[in-house]
Amino acid sequence: MYANFKSFLDGKKSICVIQAENPDGDSLGSAIALDYLLEDKEVSLYCPIDIPKYLHYFSDWSRVSLDFNFRADGYIIVDTAAEVLLSKLLEDSAIKNRLYSAPVFVIDHHETEDDLAFPHESIIEVRPAATELIFEIAKENNFEISKSAAEALMQGVMSDTLGLTSVNVTPRTFEVMAELSRLGAKIGELEEKRREYMKKSPRIFEYKADLIKRTEFYLDGQLATVLIPWEDIEEYSDEYNPNVLILEELRMVENVKVAVAIKTYPDGKVTGKLRCFGDTAIADKIAGYFGGGGHPYAAGFRTYDTSYEEVIKDLITIIPNLINEGVYNDK
Repeated sequence: MYANFKSFLDGKKSICVIQAENPDGDSLGSAIALDYLLEDKEVSLYCPIDIPKYLHYFSDWSRVSLDFNFRADGYIIVDTAAEVLLSKLLEDSAIKNRLYSAPVFVIDHHETEDDLAFPHESIIEVRPAATELIFEIAKENNFEISKSAAEALMQGVMSDTLGLTSVNVTPRTFEVMAELSRLGAKIGELEEKRREYMKKSPRIFEYKADLIKRTEFYLDGQLATVLIPWEDIEEYSDEYNPNVLILEELRMVENVKVAVAIKTYPDGKVTGKLRCFGDTAIADKIAGYFGGGGHPYAAGFRTYDTSYEEVIKDLITIIPNLINEGVYNDK
């Protein structure tokens, strides 16, 4: 079932693993795990932005570089098959040309349609996490899964499933976690390490309070939005991702079904991170309206031709249709 991945690796001495420009625990865990799994290769890890400090609880986060390896024999893109999430890479003509000319393999677990224009092979299978899928690929192809690889895989699964509590977790997810545990990964130790790095400075704690105060509610409280302007991104995001600070807090607000953290940038870019709660599983459809994608309960989008005010107006318009009818009109 996953033999095409092993075939892709045949004859290649060096591999560059690529994360999108919105690295999270699942993409980072995927990249680090592949670094260990492909022990017979020369592996480099690339991300177009610095790994956020809140992800530094991964032991080998510093292996990820801002320097793209143009000499790799092949490239593996993890945790996305959406071109919009690779726009920062593709804006660099040298990187774009390399991806169009070199062998590329994509591993993704989202429902979002693969719209990558450059030639590539792929394994795209809906799973709670890309790291769970990578475990299955490694197991079927008889890769040796070291303790370090198992830890990275376990951390990735824990990150993308909110500690195995998200609704997309399946019985197989728990079986995978048990197998990773038998390989030496200890969930208690890894979680304690994560919690230590997730501690907030008094400054960030005060900023979180500010984000809560600026939350706006629409649609009789079913929609909660938070504006995160460029000034906030510059000041706080390196220390702590504002999205992480606020979105899960909104889960605890009565009647909120959809939460959106909206960031605005000087170049006119507007991005949105979405979370849906309870039985409202429409995050991917909302993101799709703006050209993005993701899971039914967690998704994101990026647009350059829509202002913040227009995004709010569109959210207010399309969400009732999605909640009540399950349909929406393409923009």
